[in-house]
Amino acid sequence: MISGSCLCRAVAWEIDGPLQWMSHCHCSRCRKAHGAAFVTYSAANAADFRFVRGSERIGRYESSPGFFRPFCSQCGSVVPGDPWGPLVFVPAGCLDGELGVKPEMHIFVSAKPPWVELNDALPRFDGYPPGFEAPATLAELPERTPYAGKPRGSCLCGAVAYVVEGAPLRWWFCHCGRCRKARGAACASNLFTAADGVRFVRGEDRTAAYKIPEAQFFRQVFCRTCGSAVPNVDPARNVAVIPAGTLDDDPGFRPQAHIFVGSKATWDDIHSALPQYPGPPPSP
Repeated sequence: MISGSCLCRAVAWEIDGPLQWMSHCHCSRCRKAHGAAFVTYSAANAADFRFVRGSERIGRYESSPGFFRPFCSQCGSVVPGDPWGPLVFVPAGCLDGELGVKPEMHIFVSAKPPWVELNDALPRFDGYPPGFEAPATLAELPERTPYAGKPRGSCLCGAVAYVVEGAPLRWWFCHCGRCRKARGAACASNLFTAADGVRFVRGEDRTAAYKIPEAQFFRQVFCRTCGSAVPNVDPARNVAVIPAGTLDDDPGFRPQAHIFVGSKATWDDIHSALPQYPGPPPSP
């Protein structure tokens, strides 16, 4: 049996049968919904899937006509949705333990951002793989805010928008268990700037925040309407943590390292020339 849960563990589920396959999706809507560089999904037979708690906590945003993206309304983690035919699609980052499958392909690579490099040998498709019947719900998103020469970002529904006005300080791919649950992905892609380096141009009042009780700092901020992760501004530490998947523009800076790879998922194979650290990066 395979189990999974959101970051706060209010929503949890179990899968009795084996997972069918796994793919990395680079479409703009998945990036927005998860706030990650790309998203890894696996499929389970709907008859083998069940929620064991928290289904009443699930919020749903209709990102395209008839296509709903579910998330935990308490912590913002993306969670499995309603069956799509005989299958349920599950965000792999929220699953626990050994899954028995590995990623088989990259899809919607035509939409990937310029700061994501693909160095593995997996097949790549500009859209869905051949033979996969699905509605075309993953078109590029419309422009959100007037461009003023600084990188912009926004949530999936567009209710929350921001501009990165501060200089980038660091950019890490984090593979820790908390980031995987928070983003529902193989890793988080977090761009850091100073606390006053992010300016919300709308919707800051539409956000919610969840802090892990036992964590000193770890907090997820998300749009209450669509569940997208949005910047976490922490004046006490003078830092703003930007989920890079929500960026609308190239920030002109690039990821610097993979961190907490000692905690990465068993299915997560890192094909990257960037430095890899088993825990946090060395102090500067």
